[in-house]
Amino acid sequence: MSRSKALSAVFGATLSVAIISSGAALAAGSHSGGHGMMHDMKIGQPGDPAKVSRTIEITMYDNYYEPESLDIKEGETIRFVVKNAGEFVHEFNIATAAMHEAHRPEMMMMVEHGVLEPDRINHEAAKAMQASMGHGMHDEPNSVLLEPGKTGEIIWTFPKHADLEFACNVPGHYETGMHGTVKLSH
Repeated sequence: MSRSKALSAVFGATLSVAIISSGAALAAGSHSGGHGMMHDMKIGQPGDPAKVSRTIEITMYDNYYEPESLDIKEGETIRFVVKNAGEFVHEFNIATAAMHEAHRPEMMMMVEHGVLEPDRINHEAAKAMQASMGHGMHDEPNSVLLEPGKTGEIIWTFPKHADLEFACNVPGHYETGMHGTVKLSH
């Protein structure tokens, strides 16, 4: 079996498990549990490019990030340059563990509506989902969703006293290891 067929089989099996395990959460179908909670949770805020103290490069592989953890100063503004070096669509999202968990059903809906395919984002399906549900692709400052080989950027100012992590919420990816810790220091 070729590598791409094997990866597709793994994606399919992982997706099946994610669909089965998220049925109750999908019934809720609310966007407010995902990115929309960002401003209520004090996870930080979009950063001012003029106040960036440093740039951190993040590489996303098919089941992990490089680096796997981040050391950030409270109040620091970071430019993240995020590259997807995997064979699947991946997300880099800064939030709390509870926010990630709440966001995963939303990502599942994107898969179910054909917006997220294993190796690409279907923008036409996103437009159709937006038209029918009022919800399609999201563009939030704490997150970037990338196809294989693509690069994106986030500028983020971190808060004080928060328990944060970064994660990929594409169905099944968090469960296979696509999350890392953010260590805030004084």
